[in-house]
Amino acid sequence: MNCFPSRKTAKGQSGLYTIVQACGALCGLFVFTGLAWSGESLTEASLDAGACARVEPDAARLKCYDEVARQQRDQGIVPDTTSPPSLMGRRWELDPGTDHGIFSIRPHKQSYLLAARYTNSVNNQPSSPTQGTFPQSLGYINTEVKFQISFKLKTFEVKNRFDLWIGYTQLSFFQMYNKSLSSPFRENNFEPELMGVIHTDYDLFGLKGRFINIGLVHQSNGRQDPLSRSWNRIYAQFGFERGGFGLMVRPWYRIREDWTADNNPDITTYMGYGDVVATYAWGGHMVSLVLRSNVNFWNLHGAVQADWSFPLYHELKGYVQVFTGYGESLIDYNHYQTTIGAGFLLINWM
Repeated sequence: MNCFPSRKTAKGQSGLYTIVQACGALCGLFVFTGLAWSGESLTEASLDAGACARVEPDAARLKCYDEVARQQRDQGIVPDTTSPPSLMGRRWELDPGTDHGIFSIRPHKQSYLLAARYTNSVNNQPSSPTQGTFPQSLGYINTEVKFQISFKLKTFEVKNRFDLWIGYTQLSFFQMYNKSLSSPFRENNFEPELMGVIHTDYDLFGLKGRFINIGLVHQSNGRQDPLSRSWNRIYAQFGFERGGFGLMVRPWYRIREDWTADNNPDITTYMGYGDVVATYAWGGHMVSLVLRSNVNFWNLHGAVQADWSFPLYHELKGYVQVFTGYGESLIDYNHYQTTIGAGFLLINWM
């Protein structure tokens, strides 16, 4: 069952609605990114290392620490030797000075815009065991725009122990270059989730365990049968880091539905039973690798996604993404393809 029902428009209004939908979605991308990036304004009088830790853009945060050191030197104060917060510590507010309190919008997963994404296999006749195969070609083309927005909001906290977050991620595929179909949105995936994050501090194989996240997540594409796709999961995510390296391991369990009401009963065969996200950051660059698998070596399915972000201008970063496997979107959960896209990264994993 979908939480976001599709909207129908009259034939003569379809082109206008597509334009409005595109503008609204792209505006939302930049609005939420701006909110996620916004940090506290720091006056010279209130400048300290703890305040600097809450500054999001890397360049601005380093400048803030430099200014703290200058002020302390001018005033003859012994510099604060406390280690600056880590990438994972800032993202999940685990380190001293990183807590923004409750009801403050913060980054969650990646937020990005791929101005051009190319696939070697367009899924023009989606299928599933209960919905069958779509009877005619949908007429989509190989090149489109892909973007994602993702943010979270802390609703409750027990200082240095536990945080309760709600999150939202939207992944969209926009056939902007498909003029023969008036540039429709091919697919939108809506993903609200509830997360209980337990702060941890232990060592495992040279990595520092930072958090355990117990979550409940719904994902759907908001469409009507036979193109409707959705699923619900509970998961446990474990976060580790060492220096510029981060690792998040997340096994999940799909909450089963009645077969007759299930739009995609075999989704775990292709989307797997969990994912692993590995990141490494250095000098303004970050590479990341996302792995999914059904852990069935006799009938192996899953996906691999590799990303590279790099500095372009001030805080703007270039972004390249390569994907191969099943389930880049919900409508493609059982469709194998390899894609590559390039554009701009607004918020990274860390």
